[in-house]
Amino acid sequence: MTAHRSLRVALRGAPVDEKTTSHEELSLLAFDTSVAHCAAALLLPDRLILREEAMEKGQAERLMPLLEEILADGGIGWHDLSALAVGTGPGNFTGVRIAVAAARGLALGLKIPAIGVTLLEAQAFDLPRPLTVVQDARRGEVYVQSFTVDGPGPARIEPAGAHSPGARTGTAAGPGALPAAVPLIEAIARIGALRARTPQPSPAPFYLRSADAAPPSDPPPVILP
Repeated sequence: MTAHRSLRVALRGAPVDEKTTSHEELSLLAFDTSVAHCAAALLLPDRLILREEAMEKGQAERLMPLLEEILADGGIGWHDLSALAVGTGPGNFTGVRIAVAAARGLALGLKIPAIGVTLLEAQAFDLPRPLTVVQDARRGEVYVQSFTVDGPGPARIEPAGAHSPGARTGTAAGPGALPAAVPLIEAIARIGALRARTPQPSPAPFYLRSADAAPPSDPPPVILP
């Protein structure tokens, strides 16, 4: 049975960067399918609504109904939204593509901005700097990215044993690891809100590993004139 979590929480305090535009009139819908869940957050001027369903498969079929449900929970429709935010990975290749394609299509149809947020920066959200985020990448590897007061460093893949979690590690299990400040989907929504009032590029998948699918071994067909 699919695990389901739905909660409604009060809007938290001011964002980390107090120089950014306030959220007073912003209605933002965030969603993510890059890991084994289908998750959404609706950030409204007076409240935040979160919904998350754990699932390994089926995100493509579940995503749009879930978004419809969370909009209904908030008492608004698609055309009441000011912006979208979407998790861009790294993560499951198919899951990343599902959410990013949905965000780009919805942004085009609704004529509102869509903001891409990587999972690594979402996991670092609202945690003290400097810190290093370490996320399980499976296959004996981890995704690693460092964040300082001056901004993020490059993201990379390392062998799982090459990076020992320490006092400044943000997400890996181990001694001294810092727990995430907020749920992942909430962080995506809040980062999206911080960026929503400045021009942003269209969201794109954030991959740190090549696709599993190998190119076909057969030669391409010859096109005759």
